[in-house]
Amino acid sequence: MDFTITSTKRRCRGMTLVETLIATGIGTVILTAVMAVSLFSARSFAALGNYVDLDIKSRQALDLMSQDTYTLSYTYDPTVQTTNNPTGQTLTRTKTKAGVTASKVLLTGCTYLKFDMFQRSPQTSTYDLYTASSPATCKLIQLTWVCSRDVLRGRFSNTESVQSAKVVIRKQ
Repeated sequence: MDFTITSTKRRCRGMTLVETLIATGIGTVILTAVMAVSLFSARSFAALGNYVDLDIKSRQALDLMSQDTYTLSYTYDPTVQTTNNPTGQTLTRTKTKAGVTASKVLLTGCTYLKFDMFQRSPQTSTYDLYTASSPATCKLIQLTWVCSRDVLRGRFSNTESVQSAKVVIRKQ
């Protein structure tokens, strides 16, 4: 059997300057990569949350406006008014029932909003859409809007929700 006694002085000595600089450089590169991934992930999660919020609000607005449109007995209902403010980019629904007026902002950040009215086809053999000549002949309303937001106070809007629906007036 061979027993060797090693000196502990060599093992206890510190790192050289070159080893310290290499370790610092590698640590900096790893830390930079971790920070870049975490910032990218935070921005992606913020954009995803923003999109989900926009989609929920757009769907709620579409459901509410569709419900009001389904039950119309004629195209203009004085108890429900929908107004668009292009300067403030909001869509507000005001409903008056029994003398009480209640307003609710349905959409914010609208960059595009369009309402189209269509009537029944004058020909029984086709299902084409014809633009309504008057509100009294309206049978179908098409709603389209685009709402957008920016994420983390960015210069460009990178979250966008596009909704489009055709709603048939049942009582016409």
